[in-house]
Amino acid sequence: MMGKKLPAIDAAKSFIQKNFPDCDGAILAGSVIRGEETETSDLDIVIFDGKLFAPYRESFIDFGWPIEVFVHNWSSYKAYFFNDCERARPSLPRMVAEGIILRGEATIASIRNEAEELLARGPKEWTNETISLKRYFLTDTLDDFIGCTNRAEAIFVAGSLAEATGEFVLRTNNSWIGSSKWILRALKKYDMELANHFVDAFDTFYKTGDKNKVIQLVDEVLQPHGGRLFEGFSIGKPML
Repeated sequence: MMGKKLPAIDAAKSFIQKNFPDCDGAILAGSVIRGEETETSDLDIVIFDGKLFAPYRESFIDFGWPIEVFVHNWSSYKAYFFNDCERARPSLPRMVAEGIILRGEATIASIRNEAEELLARGPKEWTNETISLKRYFLTDTLDDFIGCTNRAEAIFVAGSLAEATGEFVLRTNNSWIGSSKWILRALKKYDMELANHFVDAFDTFYKTGDKNKVIQLVDEVLQPHGGRLFEGFSIGKPML
C-alpha cells in the first residue's frame, strides 16, 4: 500500500528527511522533473554522503510513490559517470545535470558542471572497425527480418532490429543512446523527422506486417557508411 500521494518535490524532501537526514546533498531527477510523469512513474533520487564507504542503489515505497535511490560518496560517482559514458547511456550524468537540487547546492555544483560537460561532449566516437562490425551485425539482423516467414518470430526480430538501427544512427552521429523508451527520446533529440520516420516504419510493420518501410529505413541508415555489409567482412583473422 502506497498511502496518500504527496506532490513529487514534497514527497522527495520528506523521504530525504526520514531516510537520509544527515546526507550532504540530494537531487530529485527523472520524469517527474521533466513534466513527463505517468501513473507508474517513480521518484529518482540521487544522494551524496561523504561518510558512505561504498555506493549502492535501493528501492522504497513511501509517501505515495515508488522511490529509487542512488547513493554515492564524493568520489564513487566518478566511476559511474565513466561507465555510463563508455556505454553511451549517461543515466547518472543526466540525472545530476537535469535534476532539481534539494540539498547541498553549493557542494553539488561542481559535480553538476562535470555532468553537463560530459553530456555536451557526447560519447566516444566509434572507430572505423567498430562501424564495420556494427554494419555487419545490423545487416545480419535485417536479413533475418527480411527472410522471416513466422509472424511471431518476426515481431521479436523487429525489436532487435529497431534497437540496433537506433544505436547505429545515433552513435555514428556522436549522439547518446538509450534503451527502451530512451531510444525514441534520443532519436527525437538528434532528429525529430528521423524519429517520426522510425516510428512510422515499425508501427506499420506491427500493424500490417508490411516490412518495406523498415527495410527502407535501415538501408537509409546504413547508406552513408557503405550500405549493407556481408562479403569481405572478417573478424579475428590473423594478419599474414
